[in-house]
Amino acid sequence: MRNPPWHRDEIILALDLYSRLEPGKIHANNPDIIELSRLLNRLPIFDIRPDEVKFRNPNGVGLKLSNFLAIDSSYTGKGMQAYSHLDKKVFEEFQFNTEHLHKLAIHIRQIASDPELPNKLYIIPEEEEGELNTVQEGAVIFKLHKYRERDSTIIKKKKEAEFKRNGYLLCEACEFDFHKKYGELGYKYIECHHRIPLSDFTSTTKTSLIDLALVCSNCHRMLHRKLDTLSVESLKLF
Repeated sequence: MRNPPWHRDEIILALDLYSRLEPGKIHANNPDIIELSRLLNRLPIFDIRPDEVKFRNPNGVGLKLSNFLAIDSSYTGKGMQAYSHLDKKVFEEFQFNTEHLHKLAIHIRQIASDPELPNKLYIIPEEEEGELNTVQEGAVIFKLHKYRERDSTIIKKKKEAEFKRNGYLLCEACEFDFHKKYGELGYKYIECHHRIPLSDFTSTTKTSLIDLALVCSNCHRMLHRKLDTLSVESLKLF
């Protein structure tokens, strides 16, 4: 079996390196390409790799960067023409915004280089009903967002603080009350949404109570469908 196609996160990392390399330095023996190969193998994305030896090895990474040469209109050579639709899409998306590209790449690198986070993020579902389709930052940072939302300790503190203050737990977007609707079954039940923008998420991001919003299940899913642009306050206006 062949290894899986390159993921958006992997392409972001590869494109970031491409933006910093001269065409003549794109080869499997380049230390930067070897380092990227090792990093790609740490990303918490693919738990099944049919060909472990060839999976994102330096040769494959070099070929991917050569694909960008074929897309890059400023390059006068040919490059490797067998690039994917996603390669071209990501290239064009960040072609004139390399600063943001580099910021995302740094965040993804930090997460992948963490001694514990990659293994923890493997168990987080990548997406549900197209949640990831509109997330520019990619799956790794999105998984970290969901991982922070599932931190039972901070979530418990958030709920306790709000219940102590108000005597009830309401969705901050639509004011749905699980207890009022479902009785004892819904007593003190509500979900938590992390307010910090994905572009600001890093492996060292610490969650405080003010970073969390109490939301019902429906509003939480809507927030995840437009995670880059939709805030709890904006959702209230719908």
